[in-house]
Amino acid sequence: MKTEVYLVRHGETEWNKLGKFQGSTDLELSEEGIRQAQCLKDRFQGDFDYIFSSPLKRAFHTASIICEDIDMKPVIVDEIAEINFGAWEGLTLKDIKEKYPEDLHAWRTDEINGPFTGGELSTRNASIRAKNAIYDLVDKYQGSKIVVVAHGGIIKAGLIGLFNWRMNMYQSLNLNNTAVTHLVFKDSPYPVIMSFNDTGHLEK
Repeated sequence: MKTEVYLVRHGETEWNKLGKFQGSTDLELSEEGIRQAQCLKDRFQGDFDYIFSSPLKRAFHTASIICEDIDMKPVIVDEIAEINFGAWEGLTLKDIKEKYPEDLHAWRTDEINGPFTGGELSTRNASIRAKNAIYDLVDKYQGSKIVVVAHGGIIKAGLIGLFNWRMNMYQSLNLNNTAVTHLVFKDSPYPVIMSFNDTGHLEK
């Protein structure tokens, strides 16, 4: 039985434009983010069975726009909220490098845990949370097309957990706003990646 999962990053926010770590900070979509979400709606055209969202505004608003023309509402799943980056939230990478140089180096290079300063404490903790949430949805809704609207950090962490990658693979993955990552789950516990960071809908 084939189960399809579309992991979708939310639309742009003002902090995205500034390059700031958002994490658990609950920000609204920018005007551009709303436009991007409307492009997602046109892309999916309601061709899915279930849609789930992080509880954070930027993700839930994106998911709600995807559902505007269909008889469906996004269901909140707390476990797919963005990584809580603790002291790094509201800072740019440049800021973090200046204030927490040793912590940043450890996060970028550590293969086992990927520790950071406060919050959720590590990429590993986030990867376990995200992996379990994705497997739970796949188990409950086998044979379905599932859209999961979340965040760049937690989606990357989820992929690391699903494929048992080293934690510093986080630094090698890039997800743009409203990027779609398509996974197919069959008999194996490991999904097949059909597409990654797909933003073709923004080019139309």
